[in-house]
Amino acid sequence: MNQIVLILSKIKKCDRAHLILLGLIIITPLGLLSKIYTGIGQKWVQDYSGDVLYEIFWCLVIFWFIPSFKDLGKLQSITIKIASWVFAVTCAIEVSQLWFYLVPNAISSSLIWRMLLGVGFSWWDFPHYALGSLMGWGIIFQIGRIGSFKPHSLRKM
Repeated sequence: MNQIVLILSKIKKCDRAHLILLGLIIITPLGLLSKIYTGIGQKWVQDYSGDVLYEIFWCLVIFWFIPSFKDLGKLQSITIKIASWVFAVTCAIEVSQLWFYLVPNAISSSLIWRMLLGVGFSWWDFPHYALGSLMGWGIIFQIGRIGSFKPHSLRKM
């Protein structure tokens, strides 16, 4: 992580919003492309990597709307809450898929529905949601940490 901080310290304007946007620009196509991936680990990539990336995506989106914190304790607290809520809501959506058969097929088969809410319940999604939330927390915490300091003060770390 310190290597990432040192690399980013070389950037003249280390703005939190730019880092979040960069994360979203990387995560979004990866998530979409994971559904059509063919190659080594194809089943895992197509079935579960999107779960991890989905959690990271929502952590980044929510963090975008949270103000900056200079206090690392407050930053850690808010980023843990974000990741925890993303995990909880995603798990609730997963459980709600047990009742998706009540939704008309024309709605539940749409691309948007499948991308945002999924197509069916799977117990194996939960560990991947946990992993994605943990990774999302780490990413948004580091972005907040980097974005709360001036680039020249990063060299002191």
